[in-house]
Amino acid sequence: MRQPAVAGQFYPLRPEYLEKELKRCFEGLEVRERSVLGAVCPHAGYVYSGKVAAHAYAALPKADTYVLFGPNHTGYGSPVSVSRDTWETPLGTIEADVDLAEGFLGSIADVDELGHRYEHSIEVQLPFLQYRFGQDFRILPICMGMQDEETAFEVGNLAADLVSDSGKKVVFIASSDFTHYQPAELARETDLDVIGAVLDLDVSLMYDRLRRRNASVCGYGPIAAMLTASKKLGGTHATLLKYANSGDVSGDTDAVVGYAAIIVE
Repeated sequence: MRQPAVAGQFYPLRPEYLEKELKRCFEGLEVRERSVLGAVCPHAGYVYSGKVAAHAYAALPKADTYVLFGPNHTGYGSPVSVSRDTWETPLGTIEADVDLAEGFLGSIADVDELGHRYEHSIEVQLPFLQYRFGQDFRILPICMGMQDEETAFEVGNLAADLVSDSGKKVVFIASSDFTHYQPAELARETDLDVIGAVLDLDVSLMYDRLRRRNASVCGYGPIAAMLTASKKLGGTHATLLKYANSGDVSGDTDAVVGYAAIIVE
């Protein structure tokens, strides 16, 4: 059982407070399922990025499995770690899609729980899924320490092939924040440039802009894997649903973190 690592820090520990916070995040949003294949969602504390994340989750369809690509902030575990553990949150437990996980055996990815044990980037997405869809789904968590373009392409390509062979309805979710600790105006300019490549579904262009801008996007590999998988399964266009930064909440615009909710259909 993968126990919560950041409950009580990034989001409330007690279920009643967590549900109240999630309700706040969705307040004013129309929950309407769209034909979403992939999404980008932020992973900061809910008070800062929860409302942005809710824009993406309000559009997600019900699926058999949600494949979650997250960056590895901790350095623990394999370069690409797939989990087949059951995950627990304050809202209950979620089973892993063991069949899909087994498909990664012998690939660039390892089935490895250590990479997930203390990592928050995937964990913070799960209560949003539970709030929307209850417990009737499975997850495939993939934690990426290696985020180069070749690795992301290989991981996304394999994930799409496994999903296609399985016949399951799956949505790919990339967990990522954007610019870290830059003035709000500079962060927005940098982020919208990178996001423009994401909206074009152009992975190579995204990497080029990341390098040119020296952009501090923490989950660029997960975004690239999600785009690769979504395109392979028929995704043709992307939409930016919401962009904001931490300064919108804290009032400090001198050193912000950028957040975006993006969907691929």
